[in-house]
Amino acid sequence: MSNKLFYREQAARQQADADAATLDNVRDRCQRAADAWTLLAERIERADSLRAARDAEDAPLAVANPQLIG
Repeated sequence: MSNKLFYREQAARQQADADAATLDNVRDRCQRAADAWTLLAERIERADSLRAARDAEDAPLAVANPQLIG
């Protein structure tokens, strides 16, 4: 299981707990946890996107000069 999938599942679980909570402090705690898990997933997705873009830019260079990549 990838980290971003795990983080998304945790965010969903915490959001469900927040939605079901009857106490304000529990609802707030679960909502903060859901927000934190979501932020972690978004950071990983952004890093993956930036890495893919960088790798796509480096691909022609790797073909032309394989000794430069490594």
